[in-house]
Amino acid sequence: MLETHNLTVRFGGHVAVNAVSCRFAPGTLTAIVGPNGAGKTTYFNLISGQLPASAGSVHLNGRELTGLSASARTRAGLGRAFQLTNLFPNLSVLENVRLAVQATKEGAHRRGLNLWSIWSDHAALTNRALEILDSVSMTAQQDAPVASLPHGDQRKLEVALLMALEPSVYMFDEPTAGMSHDEAPVILDLIRQLKKDKTKTILLVEHKMDVVRELADRIIVLHNGALVADGDPAEVIASPIVQEAYLGKARETA
Repeated sequence: MLETHNLTVRFGGHVAVNAVSCRFAPGTLTAIVGPNGAGKTTYFNLISGQLPASAGSVHLNGRELTGLSASARTRAGLGRAFQLTNLFPNLSVLENVRLAVQATKEGAHRRGLNLWSIWSDHAALTNRALEILDSVSMTAQQDAPVASLPHGDQRKLEVALLMALEPSVYMFDEPTAGMSHDEAPVILDLIRQLKKDKTKTILLVEHKMDVVRELADRIIVLHNGALVADGDPAEVIASPIVQEAYLGKARETA
């Protein structure tokens, strides 16, 4: 269970995220929507540790993460994908995934670990990396430098890196941003596959409402940094506050 309690961040006099309290359960995909500037990505940054909170807290499975760095939160089980890919462009596809597998192994065996013990398990790391690449249909590109990949394949590879980290929470920030009409379905298929594991929690920031309708079990809406709606996708999308806040429709006056 991922939880935020009164999570807030201020930039000078501007409150970008305003006392957002929410719980995200395993086995659900929650879409976070709202107009531009609503605070969606900032809320993600507060959860994953890219930004320090001005107030409030973040908890995962009862453990408070608020004071931890982004890397420590990753080790605790938060996996984050960004709007822009976060890869090692000069390494091969396989090397990128193998590094993520290695990081997971290191975190699991940090006590008493030495560098030689990691590299002695090189074959096992490589085999696990190849399994993950097969699951995202990228085995044929394992030796290609990441910089040579088209944008859509780089996004696929970023999902593979998240899978290698074995998080309990997957966080996707506009996963199809910058992708062509033909590329986007591949990423959405990967997210559908992740949804089948009911032990995982998935958070999705997405502007495309057709994607939200298809994938989301639940929608929360942020507007001016505040949580203004939360519930079943059909009900939330149809609610007056979302019609106004997200779609820009003015309230009818009596």
